[in-house]
Amino acid sequence: MEKLLGEFSVGLFFWQTLLFIALVLLLKKFAWKPILNAVNEREQGIKDALDSAQKAKEEMANLQADNEKLLKEARAERDAMLKEARDIKNKMISDAKDEAKVEADKMVAQAQAAIESEKKAAIADLKNQVATLSLNIAEKVVKQNLATDDKQQELVKSLLEES
Repeated sequence: MEKLLGEFSVGLFFWQTLLFIALVLLLKKFAWKPILNAVNEREQGIKDALDSAQKAKEEMANLQADNEKLLKEARAERDAMLKEARDIKNKMISDAKDEAKVEADKMVAQAQAAIESEKKAAIADLKNQVATLSLNIAEKVVKQNLATDDKQQELVKSLLEES
């Protein structure tokens, strides 16, 4: 430090200071303004990019919320459609069961009526056959009993006595 103070020259100091001030003024006029403008433009570009990114992020959040809403609506609609389909299926099954029961009851009633009709016809036929058989047997018995004149006379007498 002593060496610097010992070799100090006022003239040299003056010219160096003058050149330094001129250099600073030239740099201010020609270099700093473009550099500061470039830095400011860059800063503004970064701000704009950040704002755009924030807007895009908000739009994505809104779109995602809309998608979630649409998805919930679609799920609700799907659930409603499935419930309606199940209700329709259950109603169709119930109606088919009821219809089948009615048809079965009709068929049973018709079968019972047919059985009753067949039973009456069979009983009537059986009565006719029994009557025919009874008449045939009676005829054969009467023929045997009345085969002779004595037996016929005896039968007439017994009938007259009874009345």
